[in-house]
Amino acid sequence: MSLTQSRIQNSSAANEKSDDLEKLGCEQLSDFPTPLGYDPPDGGFWAWTTVFGCFLAQFCGFGYIISFGVYQDFYTRVYLSNYPPGAISWIGGSASFLGGSFSLISGPLYDRGWFYHLVIVGSIFQSLSLFALSFAKPNQFHLVLMVQGILFGIGVGLMNAPSAALVSQHFSKRRTLAMSLVTSGVPLGAIIHPIMLNHLLNSPLGFSRGVLASAGFVSALLLIACFSMRTRVLRIPSRSRTGSYGAVARKCSREVLFILMIIGATLFLIGFEFPFFYLQLSSIQHGISIKFSFYSPVIMNAAAFIGRCTSGIIASHVGVLNMTIVSTVACSALIISMITLTNIANAIVLSVLYGYFSGVYVALLTPLLAALTPDLSELGTRMGIALVFLWGPITGSLLSFQHNWLIPSLFSGVST
Repeated sequence: MSLTQSRIQNSSAANEKSDDLEKLGCEQLSDFPTPLGYDPPDGGFWAWTTVFGCFLAQFCGFGYIISFGVYQDFYTRVYLSNYPPGAISWIGGSASFLGGSFSLISGPLYDRGWFYHLVIVGSIFQSLSLFALSFAKPNQFHLVLMVQGILFGIGVGLMNAPSAALVSQHFSKRRTLAMSLVTSGVPLGAIIHPIMLNHLLNSPLGFSRGVLASAGFVSALLLIACFSMRTRVLRIPSRSRTGSYGAVARKCSREVLFILMIIGATLFLIGFEFPFFYLQLSSIQHGISIKFSFYSPVIMNAAAFIGRCTSGIIASHVGVLNMTIVSTVACSALIISMITLTNIANAIVLSVLYGYFSGVYVALLTPLLAALTPDLSELGTRMGIALVFLWGPITGSLLSFQHNWLIPSLFSGVST
């Protein structure tokens, strides 16, 4: 009888302890918001609406930056003709660099729950920069650099990492597919924007009104994007998370695979945008018709769009890392082959192949980063660390007034 009583007392004490632990756990977790579900839903209305909004953010962000080849050609031949192509390339290069490096700031802020603040401010910066660009006069290089290179780049940087990372809150098994669809907004934007800009800038409307029309188009899409994107877990800033960035950085410094990925991506991105920025100008300089040269970036980005959309399907069978390696080697060889650009056939083959393989690489970069992230709450910070070294086409400084394409093509191809 006494033995039975002691067992009852022990079980009741254990129940009390478990109740106390549950209360303690609830108190400890009360500082953090409770997620709407421990597992992502892998679909649903708001999940796919968020994918669409993130798609538009990429469309208007790096999709517009990649389209700088149109501006590069127009500035070199017409609007900033007093400046060498290498100096003009710093406009697009600055926007590309800031669009990537500002992820070092926007990524941790996204992890702290500032998503809506980042996308709203980033959208305002992008819209204001393009409206301000319409007031620039011929050969006002520094004004163009400030608004199109710096202000627009900062706006893209505030939105880039959050819009790419947000999809991971809604998808698990289909995350690679969803991220591939989001990143496909970049090449699709680089298809639409060049066609629009070439017709506007080279029409009777002129530079000012043409850029103004482009600014209105981008602003309308960014407004739709802001209303479409939804966070699934609202993270609230707290003292315990204030130092999380340093902790994540120290953790990353001890992960060999993550470090190797950053080194490889940095080397790749040094020459990655060289064909996107210079193919149109290179085609014209090599005697190819101006009408076709206007559409050479469009062909390249159409192939990149197909590459980004199909990369998730192929990678599910081949593997993300294997596809990344293949695309890197192919891009390197194709950039070097720009030396042989002499006719329309060469330009078409180069545009299609480089567009496809570059699209595959960029589409798989974020899923590869997510695969190397054990805790997805750190994904925004890790993306900021990885993208801080995203450089623009700095090889444009190797291109002089004489347009010597050999050295920048070799440098870009070897670094890639």
